[in-house]
Amino acid sequence: MTDDAIAAAFAPHDHQQCAHRALDEAAVRLKEQGARLTPVRRRTLEILLESHRAMGAYEVLDRLAAEGFGRQPPVAYRALEFLVQHGLAHRLQRLNAFAACLHPGDDHHPVFLICRSCDKVAEAPVTPIRDALTAVARDGGFQVERATIEALGLCAACAVTEGDAEC
Repeated sequence: MTDDAIAAAFAPHDHQQCAHRALDEAAVRLKEQGARLTPVRRRTLEILLESHRAMGAYEVLDRLAAEGFGRQPPVAYRALEFLVQHGLAHRLQRLNAFAACLHPGDDHHPVFLICRSCDKVAEAPVTPIRDALTAVARDGGFQVERATIEALGLCAACAVTEGDAEC
């Protein structure tokens, strides 16, 4: 993901283009994996794709329930777990929330840039960071098996808004 793509994730734009591309890539990925996007899974992914924002499971559940998919927590949790398992969504530990993967056709482990004000999320390339982490760990005799990197801060729009509030 380029610097422009990261900035675009935080800037106001038409999310339908992102959503359509991600849904198309999801369909291809799942077909290759022999998995199905059931109606509740598809709607869960669509809800996550409506904005570049992290959403809690209960927020997703409320949306699903309002649309007739059921009000029991397992409805949302199973759909979210499926999406994460198949690389279509990411779980953000810091927020205890989920965000749609904007590059589901690629196997990757991104760094998450999370705006603490608006909860929007961008995925950034992790290769340089992962290489540095692996080297430091290796030097200490440690082998990294999995790492999730989440950076919390302010997107450009929220930084301006908070800057105005402090004046």
